[in-house]
Order: sequence, then structure tokens, then C-alpha cells
Amino acid sequence: MGPMFDVRGQVVVITGGSGVLGSALAQGLAQAGARVAILGRRLEAGQRVAEAIIANGGEAVAVAADVHARAALAAAAAVVAARLGPVDLLVNAAGGNDPRATVSADQSFFDLDAAGINEVMGSNFAGTLAACQVWGREMAARGQGNIINIASMAALRPLTRVGVYGATKAAVVNFTQWLAVHLAQEYSPAIRVNAIAPGFFLTEQNRFLLTDAATGELTARGQAIIAHTPQRRFGTPDDLVGTLLWLASPASAFVTGIVIPVDGGFAAFGGV
Repeated sequence: MGPMFDVRGQVVVITGGSGVLGSALAQGLAQAGARVAILGRRLEAGQRVAEAIIANGGEAVAVAADVHARAALAAAAAVVAARLGPVDLLVNAAGGNDPRATVSADQSFFDLDAAGINEVMGSNFAGTLAACQVWGREMAARGQGNIINIASMAALRPLTRVGVYGATKAAVVNFTQWLAVHLAQEYSPAIRVNAIAPGFFLTEQNRFLLTDAATGELTARGQAIIAHTPQRRFGTPDDLVGTLLWLASPASAFVTGIVIPVDGGFAAFGGV
């Protein structure tokens, strides 16, 4: 890639970096020459991703941290600083849904489990906010930095059954726009904040909604999604990498406060 798209040498922190989407983002950045810190609840899972990156000639470290605990994130920040140096880019990929917070034939909206709701709220929004506080403070002190949040199509178009998940991702969208303005005005216009809104990707969190556990066939919901996606497929994790590299690079230097759908045309399709 030309210098406009060059991310070589950037130090990147990816929360949720051992997940399906997070690990693909980590590998994509590492292949482009970034130095990547992979954060996740389980160190072993992060280490597997880091080892795969290193085996392909990249540079990566794994650090255990739960985005629900700001103190754990602060401790992780100290580890990353000691091993890789100041962080140039924060990617907030931690998050997901929980069956306990999902409406189903067996669970009405009125009976959604409070612990499940809190888990989804914490993973998707509170965890994103906490990570932005920890690494955003460093960026504010240096007068430069870049934050990319992972939102969701559910944030832009309310979807049936996953109202809690959609609400938390909508909060991420609103927070992304607010933080972009706040950091630029109060600290430095060289700090940017943007978000990517993936369409429908099969992950461990949503597989139970989109495929039948026994047969592997699409559920009625999965079939409806494909029917309303003009490109007629689910996304693959690699589909996010190009957008991520653009937002991470100097090519998007005048871009802040936006949310980019990567959805195969789902948001553009009216159903007829």
C-alpha cells in the first residue's frame, strides 16, 4: 500500500481481540505492519491469536483484561506501554449478545434476565466507554490518537428479538459521535474517533439465532437476513479489514465522528 494507507509501526490495542471478529481485525492490522496488543478475558485465547500473528511474521502480545473492570484495563495499559510503547490506535471489538437478554418463543421481553441485560450493556457500551477513558487519556496527553469502535447494524436499524443488544450498540454510535467532537475540541484535532457497523456475521454470540444447532441449516431468521441482504451472504471477518485499515491510516485523516456500515447492502434495501 502507498504511504496514505501505511499503518506500519502503529501500536494498536484491540479489546475482544481473541473473538471471531476481533482476531481477524488483529491479524489484518498485523499483516499490514502494525504492532498489536490483543486484549481478552482469557489469556490463553489471546495467546493463540498472538502466536498465529507471530508465526506469520507479525508482532503481537496478548494481555488478559475484562472490559467490565476499568482497573483491569488500566493494568493492561501499563503492560502494553511497557512492551510496545504509546498506543496509536484503540479498536473496541469487545462485546456481543446473550441469550438471557434476547426475546424468544420461550422468553418474553417482560421476562428478560437482569443479569443478561447487564452483561450485554457492560460488554458493548460500558466496556467501550471504559477503554476509551483509559487509552483516550493517554491520547489526550499526547495530542494525537485514533479510536475505532465496533458498532452493529442493529444500532442503525432496530431488529426483532435483540432490543437490548441493539440499544447498547446504538449507544456506541451516539458515544462515538460525541467523543469525536469532545476530544477534537477539548484536547486535539489530531485525535479521531469513528465506528464500523458490521452487518450480519456469524459469531459465537449470534449463531444460536441464525443457524439450527442440530442441523447447521439457517433458521427462519437467518433466511430472512439473507433475503434482505443484496449480496446474498453473511459477512466474513476479513470483510471488515479493508475498512479498518482505511480508518487506521492517514488516508482518513479528515474523517472523524462517522459510522460506516459494512453490511452487503442490508441498510440500503427496503425489502422490495
